[in-house]
Amino acid sequence: GCSCCLAAALPLLLLLLPAGCPVRAQNDTEPIVLEGKCLVVCDSNPAPDAKGSSSSPLGISVRAANSKVAFSAVRSTNHEPSEMSNRTMTIYFDQVLVNIGNHFDLTSSIFVAPRKGIYSFSFHVVKVYNRQTIQVSLMQNGYPVISAFAGDQDVTREAASNGVLLLMEREDKVHLKLERGNLMGGWKYSTFSGFLVFPL
Repeated sequence: GCSCCLAAALPLLLLLLPAGCPVRAQNDTEPIVLEGKCLVVCDSNPAPDAKGSSSSPLGISVRAANSKVAFSAVRSTNHEPSEMSNRTMTIYFDQVLVNIGNHFDLTSSIFVAPRKGIYSFSFHVVKVYNRQTIQVSLMQNGYPVISAFAGDQDVTREAASNGVLLLMEREDKVHLKLERGNLMGGWKYSTFSGFLVFPL
C-alpha cells in the first residue's frame, strides 16, 4: 500500500534533503511535497517490468518543482508598430491570463524555458484593416520557427493562427514577431499561449 511505501521512502528522502528543508505530508494518499525542491509521488500499484518485479521497488517517482509551466497572454489594444516605434516588431501583450511558473515576462513578452523539454506553443491574431496582409512568426532564440499569414483583400477581420511543438533547452527564448501588417487587439482577439508538455 501507499502508506507502507511512504514509510520506507521517507528516511531515505530525509537524508538527501538539506538541513531545514520542510516536508509536508497531507495524508496517506496524497503526494509528499518537499517545498521548493521536488515532488515525490508514491504509486501504490507500481507497474511490473518484464521480469515481474516493479521498476521501482518503492513505487516512487520524483519530479522537479518547475515541471508545471504554462502561460497565456492577450492584447487588449491594437498593435500598430508605426505608432509604437517598435523597431524589433515584437508583438507585446498587455495582460496575462495564466502564468504558471512565471516564465513569461509581460514587459518583454518573451517566454524563457526553465528547463530542457518539449513545449507546445500556439497563437491567434486578427488583422485590423481590409486590403492588408499580416504575417506573424514565432521566434525561437531570434530565428523564425513557424509563421501564419492572412491576406484576403476583401476581408477586414481575417485571422491567422498556428501551433507547434518545440524541443527547447534551458534559457531558450520564444516570442512573436509581426513581420507585416497591423494586429487587432480590442476585445482580446490576439493571443499567445504555451506550456511544457514534458521535461527531458
